[in-house]
Amino acid sequence: MQPVILWFRRNLRLADNAALNAAAASGRPVIPVYVLDKQDLGGASRWWLHHSLASLDKDLRQLGTSLVLRAGPPEEELGKLAAQTGATDLYFAKRYEPSARKQEADVDARLQAKLDIYPFDDSLLNHPKHVMTGGGTPYRVFTPFWKSSVAAGDPPVPEPVPGKIGFASHSLDSLPLSDLKLLPTGPDWAQGLRDTWEPGETSGLHRMDEIEEIARGYDNNRDRPDLDATSRLSPHLHFGEVSIRQVWHWLHQLGLQGRSTPGTAALQRQLYWRDFSAYLLFHFPTMPDKPLRPEFERFPWTGTESQLRAWQRGMTGYPIVDAGMRQLWQTGWMHNRVRMIVASFLVKDLLVPWQAGAAWFLDTLVDADLANNSASWQWVAGSGTDAAPYFRIFNPTIQGKKFDPHGHYVRRWIPELAGKGESEYPAPIVDHGDARQRALEAYRSIKGTRTSKLAP
Repeated sequence: MQPVILWFRRNLRLADNAALNAAAASGRPVIPVYVLDKQDLGGASRWWLHHSLASLDKDLRQLGTSLVLRAGPPEEELGKLAAQTGATDLYFAKRYEPSARKQEADVDARLQAKLDIYPFDDSLLNHPKHVMTGGGTPYRVFTPFWKSSVAAGDPPVPEPVPGKIGFASHSLDSLPLSDLKLLPTGPDWAQGLRDTWEPGETSGLHRMDEIEEIARGYDNNRDRPDLDATSRLSPHLHFGEVSIRQVWHWLHQLGLQGRSTPGTAALQRQLYWRDFSAYLLFHFPTMPDKPLRPEFERFPWTGTESQLRAWQRGMTGYPIVDAGMRQLWQTGWMHNRVRMIVASFLVKDLLVPWQAGAAWFLDTLVDADLANNSASWQWVAGSGTDAAPYFRIFNPTIQGKKFDPHGHYVRRWIPELAGKGESEYPAPIVDHGDARQRALEAYRSIKGTRTSKLAP
């Protein structure tokens, strides 16, 4: 029989994979393929992707096949694969970033005459077009979006790996994983990532199974970076190693079993925050680069390159900021409360444009998601849809005392402050009180031009 192509993207799993389920249900031989294109990926994301692809290939080999790897424009590589194999159908999961949507349009335009194309919504609880205001416009504030999303009903129950999948027996050209050049070379800066993470579907499912206690206390402990109190599922969700439906129903099942708490409800709500970020990017595709409130295009940024570098290196002289930035560099991850603190410091204490911080996060986070990253930075900067007021300026010293009350988090990541060379730790590069006044003056300079109209 003529085979079908299963194009893996950000759904690097076998269980609860809508495109895989449909391809298997066709009864035709399946060709699993991943195509590395020129879409930007940060260094930490590339490291994770390498190991996630290796894990997926291992899982496929246990089923009797292997992952075909190609590199280049997907519309070209998938077309070549179809010509080589006689495949007539293409199955894949949709993505919602502007470049990914263009990629899907290019695939459709180039291949629709050659292949029957079956795209699936597979990474969100609700498609961005399905949750709208009564007037048919997108929501701009999270709470009404969340209520409308919940009212839309529960997501489908996750499906297991298909019991029967027929794979194509073709001997196909496939690049060695090393040829994708996803791992760092000269120097190898990824030791901290290797010590911290294990990418892949199996690891993601294990993590989900092991965090009930974290989920139960999530509402009380989620802002404490000194505690292991967050799920750390974000990179597994980002690469689609676990599905959002699996996590949602796992939390829902705790409730059915009488084990639900305010913490599990709070964690489930975070899944809708994730949806909201993708929703905003879908409806406001300029969000990664331009402030959604146009008056912020006139904001007088005065930060310097040397201040940006000090922030990136974790050498600002503010311990909670520096601990977060060093955790990020060493592990590819940072606690969410600390992400807000370091972002506020960069944008408001240093007056460095939020785009510079967003770019650094995209390069260094293993869970670097364009939608979440852009929406979060615009929230902190005050320029987004559901943004924190610009005049909400975190005091990094107070924030450190409040959320790291015993200093354990700071001392873990800043050995200079743990009795190992305190004299080497830098003095603060700005005075927070003076910096706060500068930020408020800068905000007042654009306040008179404020408009509620959002950029398209």
